[in-house]
Order: sequence, then C-alpha cells, then structure tokens
Amino acid sequence: MSILKVARMGHPSLRRRARPLDPDEIRTPAVQQLIDDMMQTMAEYQGIGLAAPQVHEGVRLFVAGYEDEAAGDREHSPLKVLALINPEVEPMGKEVVEDWEGCLSIPEIRGRVPRARDVRVKAFDRDGLRIELKAHGYFARVLQHETDHLDGILFIDRMESLATLTFIEEYGRYWAKG
Repeated sequence: MSILKVARMGHPSLRRRARPLDPDEIRTPAVQQLIDDMMQTMAEYQGIGLAAPQVHEGVRLFVAGYEDEAAGDREHSPLKVLALINPEVEPMGKEVVEDWEGCLSIPEIRGRVPRARDVRVKAFDRDGLRIELKAHGYFARVLQHETDHLDGILFIDRMESLATLTFIEEYGRYWAKG
C-alpha cells in the first residue's frame, strides 16, 4: 500500500466530474489497490473521507470512515472504512443542517456548510455488489461531501456565506468553544 499525494484546491482534478467505474472494473487489481491506497492515505492524514479525484484519479469512488454502532466502547473503537463506487445520494426529508466542514484538499480551513440531515445512498461496494444505506447526521454530511468531490464541487462552493471561513487555529480559538 502507498500514501498518495492529495490534490489541493486549485488543482484541475478537483473541478472535473469523475467518470463512473464500469462494474467489471471494480474487482480489478488496479481499482482494489487504489481503494487500499486511499484508505491508507485517509488514515495517514487523519481524514474521515477521501474521494478519488483528490488523489488525481478521475473515477467515481470514495472511501469514508464511520463509527461501528455495534462496538460497545465507541470512544476507543477504531473507525470502520467503507468504499463506495458510483454513489447516488438522495436526501431523505427536507431537513437541512448547517455545520462545520473541512477537507484534506483545503488544509487548515473550516467553514459552515448546509447539508441534508438524512440521506439514502445507492452504490457499489468494493466487491462490486449493489448496496443501499441510510445515513444520518455527521455520516450523512461526510457522504454528501465526498460525493460532491466526484462532481467537481468543493465544500466552499456550498457555503451560503463565507463569513465562517476560518483557519483551523482560529476555529479552535473562537468557534469550537460555542
């Protein structure tokens, strides 16, 4: 496995719509290696999600971490990581929540972004099987953020106001305490 170079805001790969992976491609060694490398890269940079365009690969694939609700000790349980391929995200309900987001491609910056509180996602998993899952709250936000990357959209594009755009140091000093 390898740590991949993460594209930063301004790189053209972040602004292109990624191509869908053919289901026959999913189980190929190249795609499986990409998934493993993305998981390792996400962990290395302490991210919660990473989309293929962020590592210069123009395919509709992302990895995302989530808490295992079955684990008894949530505080000390490691995140599980899921690979989603060709995801289709659909809001469930009309409730939208504004909350803080950051991005490995926009290091050291945070901003408040409105997102659907609940979503349904249809995708392929890393074995090429069709899956459908429902997500709520923070995990729903992560899934929407990563899917946006597949469409060439950054979180700052979704912000209703740039007034909350802040460096992480100032976020910790002035915003996180509230």
